[in-house]
Amino acid sequence: MKPRVVLLATALLLLAVAGGCVKRTLSINTQPPAALVYLNDQEVGRTPVTVPFTWYGDYDIVLRKQGYQTLQTHKRIHPPWYQLPPFDFAAEVLVPVTLHDRHELQYTLEPRQYPTTQQLLEQASSFRDRTLYGQD
Repeated sequence: MKPRVVLLATALLLLAVAGGCVKRTLSINTQPPAALVYLNDQEVGRTPVTVPFTWYGDYDIVLRKQGYQTLQTHKRIHPPWYQLPPFDFAAEVLVPVTLHDRHELQYTLEPRQYPTTQQLLEQASSFRDRTLYGQD
């Protein structure tokens, strides 16, 4: 009976050591490329960029590129079925392979619109009038 217990303990130990995991990545691409990416107020690089992430849920994304409008957006990352309880335990511990959960986001940046000289003059006149005459 002892060899059977040792064999079972060895098998469980090997299973625990060889347990899998889930690799989560978020890829962000823009048109045009090379936009600076901020994910939850942290700079993560220039597009195209792929970053690992730990949790599923809400992410704030800010994209900046000179000559283009800054894009501020929000994305909710949903877990795949194997990351929902009770399947997540099997995916993280028991499955002896690494699962890769990839999420890809694509954005198109709009060229920056600069005001015309006439628009600037009208805006300046409006500011002056509000300052001088206390109008809102």
